[in-house]
Amino acid sequence: MGSLGFSYDDSAPFPQTDHVDQQQFKPLDPEEFRKQAHQMVDFIADYYAKIESYPVLAQVQPGYLRTRIPQNAPYRPEPLETIFNDINRHIIPGMTHWLSPKFFAFFPATVSTAAFLGEMLCTGFNSVGFNWLSSPAVTELEMIVMDWLANMLKLPKCFTFAGSGGGVIQNTTSEAVLVTLIAARDKALERISTDDTRNLVVYCSDQTHSTFTKASKMAGIHPRNIRSIQTSIDAGFCLCPVALREAVREDVAEGLVPLYLCATVGTTSTTAVDPLEPLADVARDYGMWFHVDAAYGGSACICPEFRHYFNGVERVDSLSLSPHKWLLSYLDCCCLWVKKPELLVNSLSTNPEYLKNKLSESDSVVDYKDWQVGTGRRFKSLRLWLVLRSYGVENLQSHIRSDVRMAKKFEWLVRSDPRFEVVVPRLFALVCFRLNPDSPGRSTESLNRKLLEWVNSTGKAYLTHTIVGGVYMLRFAVGATLTEERHVIAAWELIGEGADEVLRSPCRTTQYIHTTASNIEVKISFNSQHSTTNM
Repeated sequence: MGSLGFSYDDSAPFPQTDHVDQQQFKPLDPEEFRKQAHQMVDFIADYYAKIESYPVLAQVQPGYLRTRIPQNAPYRPEPLETIFNDINRHIIPGMTHWLSPKFFAFFPATVSTAAFLGEMLCTGFNSVGFNWLSSPAVTELEMIVMDWLANMLKLPKCFTFAGSGGGVIQNTTSEAVLVTLIAARDKALERISTDDTRNLVVYCSDQTHSTFTKASKMAGIHPRNIRSIQTSIDAGFCLCPVALREAVREDVAEGLVPLYLCATVGTTSTTAVDPLEPLADVARDYGMWFHVDAAYGGSACICPEFRHYFNGVERVDSLSLSPHKWLLSYLDCCCLWVKKPELLVNSLSTNPEYLKNKLSESDSVVDYKDWQVGTGRRFKSLRLWLVLRSYGVENLQSHIRSDVRMAKKFEWLVRSDPRFEVVVPRLFALVCFRLNPDSPGRSTESLNRKLLEWVNSTGKAYLTHTIVGGVYMLRFAVGATLTEERHVIAAWELIGEGADEVLRSPCRTTQYIHTTASNIEVKISFNSQHSTTNM
């Protein structure tokens, strides 16, 4: 009988296996790791080198892989060469290649050599930094890197560890919104002395990312109390402070409690920017937590000419942006800053006996487990640290400006063809446009749907669409790390060819477009306020 009351028979023979030599099975042998890791790096480098040769959008049907992969895992080990062969034959053909220079859909997922090396270190160390003591470097480097990035964005000191706030790397914007919603909820419930969330109301625009609704439900907000304020094309699809104030006023009159406002710098559909300063007035007047989702547009604010989009940020409670969208960091990396970290800790802290230690109990260290939903966390700051050190602020600014420059060129090409129009003003590196020929009796939406399907079916480019204000439009997002100007020009020529096809025009314009696109010189002058294009 064991000391805890469990019974066991220590005379029973230890089970043996006839096929596996326990002395030879070494899942982490340093020399074998060195050999196979070199092979894997070569494989990935080859993939990047020939990624242009693959169709951007996967050309397979649902369920294709189940017919190619065995139903059960192999009983005996297989050589890495066999696995590589299967990746080439079965996995790569079923991938949509987000790193392709011809990928212009959604928002890009940017990568870089420095970030890859950082990811190798992160995975290689395999540190689980749930509190300071579990790996001090994991916590302290993240604190430093978050302050570095805050300084690059010229955030107020109240958002940094050097001040009274601080930052944390979350996995995604969804988690950043969720943890701040929970903190705001608990703060509000304490203020009004109740644990009933039925009267709490949250606010956003109809252009706010759909993750906000999901996070609100997870935080206990009833769907009927999630207010989506309608935007308009006349206002650039940004959240109107007047409309927001009116909605909040009506809710207060009904006895509801305004809880949380989510504004966006760079909406998903059109990269609209909500006006932070007047929205902050509404949030202040009604005691709401004010969060800014700058997942896409926030990265551009390291450039002085875009920093004005953050005007008023000193009056918000929290801010998040995703370096994996535009600052050359691999997925997943969402940076969240808060003015009052103690509000996150009050709502999210856990203190089981097996994690207790003197330093944590003295409140002299940061335990990041209390800033997030989960407990375990990876050494993600290594990726950002290597990116910032390897490239410096200057090169990261140049990277942003280069993407904007290519987007401006594409915008000019769209405007140069009378069959097309730019639907909303371009603010960053996304162009929203549509085919809109003078063709009475033909549905513009139907034409654009056909055009998008035609372009994507070629495998030579990948675009996506959106519908805003009832208008169906195509989105051309420049930003994949490998994209060059020639890829933008080629994509435009492809779109022109597709327009010919869907219009069934006898007059081909592809050669005209090619000639025009190939001889345009775009000169962009950046200053602290704005950028200009001279054609």
